[in-house]
Amino acid sequence: MLQGTPGRVSDFYDHHPINATRVLEALSRPGLGRPGPVTADDLFEFDQDHYGGLAAVDALARRAGIGSTSRVLDVCAGLGGPARFVASRRGSIVVALELHRGRAAGAARLNRLVGARGVTVVRGDATALPFVRSAFDACLSQEALLHIADKAKVLAECHRVLAPGGRIAFSDWIAFPRLGDRERTQLWEWMAATTLQTLEGYSALLGRAGFSSIEAEDLSAQWRPIVRKRLELHRTLRADGIARLGDERYLQYDQLHAFFVRLIEDGKLGGGRFTATR
Repeated sequence: MLQGTPGRVSDFYDHHPINATRVLEALSRPGLGRPGPVTADDLFEFDQDHYGGLAAVDALARRAGIGSTSRVLDVCAGLGGPARFVASRRGSIVVALELHRGRAAGAARLNRLVGARGVTVVRGDATALPFVRSAFDACLSQEALLHIADKAKVLAECHRVLAPGGRIAFSDWIAFPRLGDRERTQLWEWMAATTLQTLEGYSALLGRAGFSSIEAEDLSAQWRPIVRKRLELHRTLRADGIARLGDERYLQYDQLHAFFVRLIEDGKLGGGRFTATR
């Protein structure tokens, strides 16, 4: 399953329905026109590709102790929405690290559009961070490490680039004992999810990477209605989805959403938030 992981992830995001073009199309819908130049705030309704929206980003930033003087690394930053939010709200200097070429380019495009100060997009591999030791005060990540097979390596790299006393705060999908091998295979085939961890598994990996003061929170109850609502919205916008994606691709996403809802409601899959100190 683990062979070819980067290629599978790249293919997944090559066809992902949320991308820079879609964000700009959504922003230009009738009735959304705003006077003056587009700002980062204008994008926040459309560029947060994770669960919990801006409140989830703010919760991570708070747990990581991010302030105006913090040097922040957003690992697997996608289109850079959280990075722009942290820079905008906290006044921090943020590096948005993203391996996928299209999403890194999309993040840079959106940064230029809004004149995002304090955000730099770097295309790089989370398992081999292109930064010197102690370069950052905080590392953030949201629902991204599920795509990386060697999670221990990512956490070790975050530990290396954090200054002493620096904090890591991230959220990710977590597995529960009832999640079966066939369901894990489907998650891999449909969304490139690999080596899914438990709350205890991630805590152990953080400890082995050298982190202390480790906290693990189960977010499954919070994510359950979010996933259900996304499925309902997806089906409400069926005609628009088919027009954009085609019948086959739309059906794939519909099946994926329904699969998620079923796994979460059956207590097989959920969400976790983790914080720890360097």
